[in-house]
Amino acid sequence: MLPQRLFYVLLVPALLLVGACQGYDVTLNEKVMYSPKPLFRDYTTPDPGLRTCLEQAINDGVVTNAQQLTRLDCSFAGIENLEGLAVFTSLTELRLSSNKVRNLVELGKILSLEALYLDDNQVIDPVPLEQLLALRHLDLSGNPALQCPRPGSLAHVTTVILPKHCR
Repeated sequence: MLPQRLFYVLLVPALLLVGACQGYDVTLNEKVMYSPKPLFRDYTTPDPGLRTCLEQAINDGVVTNAQQLTRLDCSFAGIENLEGLAVFTSLTELRLSSNKVRNLVELGKILSLEALYLDDNQVIDPVPLEQLLALRHLDLSGNPALQCPRPGSLAHVTTVILPKHCR
């Protein structure tokens, strides 16, 4: 039997090794002892900028299911189409600043959103955002063609930043 001190001397490095190898299978005597979950890839989006941003966020965060992605920053990514984003139903913060987004229908399906940054885009109709009851911060500044929200339609949002023509 190993003395307790020697046991810990061997166990701690082994645990550190397994933690450092989270992206790899760990085998012992040709038996797989640990196999990481695969990264989440069960989504499609036609927009190449959004696809690249999602791939990077999933890789960086080691996201293995859609609900693990809670924050996403896709600013300055050349995004025009948000189709496919609603798969990520646990998003609470979404930054889409300085893109070419026009249609917000897909965002109206992500009911968990609390903070949404759509500044400097091409948004016209903000109506899909009215159903986002968890939304607390919304930035729509820099959208020159925006149809100004109806009075009270975004009353649940604590901070709303609108373009100059809507103030």
